[in-house]
Amino acid sequence: MKHYIFILILTLFMGSSCDILDKEPDFTVPENYYKTEDELQKALNGIYNRLIDTNGRMYSKALYSYFTISDESFYKNISTASKNIKVHSMDAANIDIGRFWEVLYEAVNRANMLLDNTKEMELDTRNKKAIKGETLFLRAYYYFLLTDFFERVPLKLESTKTANDKYLAQASLQDIYDRIVADMKEASTLVYDIDQLPSNERVSKTAVQAILARVYLKMAGMPLTSDPSSAQAQEYYAQALVYADSVIVSSKHSLNEDYKQIFINHSQDVNESRECLWEVGMFGNKLGDVDLAGSVGIENGIYCMSEEIGYSGGPIQITKKLYDLYGEKDSLRRDWCIAPYRYVQNATTKVFEKRFFTSAQIYDRTPGKWRREYEKGVKARSFNSTNFPVIRYSDVLLMKAEAENAINGPTAEAYDAINQVRRRAFNKPTYTPDTDCDITTGLDKAQFLAEIQDERAREFCFEGIRKHDLIRWGIYIQTMKNLAADIQKNAPSSPVSYKYAASAGLNTTDRNVVFPIPNTEFVVNKLIVQNKGW
Repeated sequence: MKHYIFILILTLFMGSSCDILDKEPDFTVPENYYKTEDELQKALNGIYNRLIDTNGRMYSKALYSYFTISDESFYKNISTASKNIKVHSMDAANIDIGRFWEVLYEAVNRANMLLDNTKEMELDTRNKKAIKGETLFLRAYYYFLLTDFFERVPLKLESTKTANDKYLAQASLQDIYDRIVADMKEASTLVYDIDQLPSNERVSKTAVQAILARVYLKMAGMPLTSDPSSAQAQEYYAQALVYADSVIVSSKHSLNEDYKQIFINHSQDVNESRECLWEVGMFGNKLGDVDLAGSVGIENGIYCMSEEIGYSGGPIQITKKLYDLYGEKDSLRRDWCIAPYRYVQNATTKVFEKRFFTSAQIYDRTPGKWRREYEKGVKARSFNSTNFPVIRYSDVLLMKAEAENAINGPTAEAYDAINQVRRRAFNKPTYTPDTDCDITTGLDKAQFLAEIQDERAREFCFEGIRKHDLIRWGIYIQTMKNLAADIQKNAPSSPVSYKYAASAGLNTTDRNVVFPIPNTEFVVNKLIVQNKGW
């Protein structure tokens, strides 16, 4: 990590006007940068763009696909025997995990550089204050990803100065989360409100509050807190409720009345911040000079060999467990999340047509949230500019319901929050009670939590949240084992066998709740202790 970042410093601050014939090349060093608002903004942009790794290890691909394998889906044609991260068969030398670690610490170091070089600066404009706030938030968010995937990691809070800087041992989980919370709380006092920003691709006050609610819910669960009824867990739930309520009472966000329109907007580069509090902005499709494209709707898209309609090999297919979780009454949301068709070329006309699945073809189906047929302009085969939503308003409502239930049981407020999400899914008025979609009244705390767990699976499938949720609830391993057993017993074996869909579940053991510390870090930092089982 350290040596890699030192090289990055040199490349970041070497001036582009250097000519090999110049006797005095034009170099820009950190001490001479970060002087103007424009320079600060460019440095901040460099922190944001680490959310998009051009090799696919961040929100361009991995964080909603092969890093977050759960009971939602599986990768086709990958068997248990394959050594592949997509079926939980990998080791600490895995290149994707190593690059993920590097990108996250690249981002942390970029944030540290900006913060280090502005410590003595007077934040005399509103924009300078916002830039500091966004930087603090992003550093905290990158650490949230680090600890979510690796648990105990080095907590580096100053930028790398030389290749000889001392290595750091892993911090305690409590220290990591305390720093995440402290940075995010300070950020919330500095960043702009959402209606003062040009888009939700920059972090707003309500986005910070929503992510703080997510952080506190994680802290209330595994691995930091094993007993949800403990005083510590209850305090974390209370804080989650405070921040979820802060977003709700701000009245700056609401549910999009049409569920599918959320994702059509992404595909058409329409920025809508009422539902989507914070999105990772993708740019270009790698056909031009811009190289910040992603694969939303491609890696997790509808099978289609037509580049004109929008190519996707449909590598991810869905589990019957997820399909059945919706039920027939929730078919509108189900048939948008899970595509009921694929594109097949007509043998006679050579035109690609929608081919709808039969009721027996459940395992053949693919994610359908982001549909490339809605994209505009020239389409590239493997990349697009479709944004990815890090957090949506429906998540805020369901976090409120969960935290309220954990503290006070299933109150009227908790019921109202989850039922708003369900009514929207059924295309019903959000605030009008409806027996078709409202959950059963009179549930106890455990029963209500089970409803929330299922609702989160239905609402956020393929958005990279399910594995995170299952781990914090302490049920990831058992869920994956149960999934594997169900697939082995019930998946069709002809005309196409889908028994291999159990591969990830069969390979899941205790160690799979975290990634291994990458060998690239482990072999050089002698203070690092490898995660258990790796």
